[in-house]
Amino acid sequence: MADERKIRIDRAAESRPSDSWLPQSALPIPEPLDGWVFRWIRTSSLGRSDNTNVSRQMREGWEPVKAEDHPELKIRSDINSQFKGNVEVGGLLLCKAPLEKMMQRQKYYQELSDRQIEGVDRSYLRENVRVCRSLTRSVQRALVLGEDNSFSFHF
Repeated sequence: MADERKIRIDRAAESRPSDSWLPQSALPIPEPLDGWVFRWIRTSSLGRSDNTNVSRQMREGWEPVKAEDHPELKIRSDINSQFKGNVEVGGLLLCKAPLEKMMQRQKYYQELSDRQIEGVDRSYLRENVRVCRSLTRSVQRALVLGEDNSFSFHF
């Protein structure tokens, strides 16, 4: 079965020339820069600007990417863009941030998530212990030893 699949994939690759046309992504991907990470940040939704989101992202360390710094993107800014000279497509602004800072951010949110999961687990186990104790007492009360040393339940 795996051989058939491999053969099918190989045939598909052979039938497509290496210079065949593929549709481009709506959001271009910039060339990687050492020490930086990229992200698209929402500037508007359904035609309404989202300055709160942009401000929060800027405070977290994201900086708008200048279009002149990435000519490989071959993109024009939105007509009514608040961010002239930057890369903005359909209400999304391309931003970059230092890799080290974003790793610290990721670590913070991972620790926060781990603590939340741990709290939920503790709460779940605490409730289950109560249920098990209650169930054990009920079973002990309902369990009756018969004359022939057999157990029976009485509810």
